[in-house]
Amino acid sequence: MTSTESPIRLLLADDHPVVRAGLRAVLETEEDFEVVADTATAEGAVDLAARLDLDVVLMDLQFGGALHGAQATAEITAREGAPRVLVLTTYDTDADILAAIEAGATGYLLKDAPPEELAAAVRTAAAGKSALAPTIALRLMDRMRTPATALSRRETEVLQLVADGLSNAQISKRLFLSQATVKSHLVHIYSKLGVDSRTAAVAAATTRGLIRR
Repeated sequence: MTSTESPIRLLLADDHPVVRAGLRAVLETEEDFEVVADTATAEGAVDLAARLDLDVVLMDLQFGGALHGAQATAEITAREGAPRVLVLTTYDTDADILAAIEAGATGYLLKDAPPEELAAAVRTAAAGKSALAPTIALRLMDRMRTPATALSRRETEVLQLVADGLSNAQISKRLFLSQATVKSHLVHIYSKLGVDSRTAAVAAATTRGLIRR
């Protein structure tokens, strides 16, 4: 980086102190990066992104609080002149990927990415370009190749809640849908997965990496 260039200003959002410390150590070896702040909560990420001059937010998806990473991403990217959000997580299911991209994430990377891949993704995201891990790009391409059998964003959301043990009535309240609509989604899910029960649908979707275990 030359003296006339400004560094890429970063915010780290992850609820594990060891992960934040490790990320900071790796990223600060790059002379064109500046880690401005870090936070342990999604709410903190939203607040800091609104107050600080940032280029990229590195966002985990799972936090201990009420707000999840995808929701925080949506709140951050909704603002005028918002920083780019690069999701950095251990989750690679369709449900997580679709939620993050729909929320406005510029990139999606897994935590086992090597340092050089992480640095390249940060630079790509800062430039406003899509930065997807190869495995994530492949999953999205597979969805595009088989649209008739790919679960929609809402269907993966419903099925994840089924896997979490929620009843149709509870899913209805959680997603602000009628119970008839929830049942309709389940019918479509069964058809696409070639199954005839909730248990079989969860098992099939888990095996295919569509939802979390």
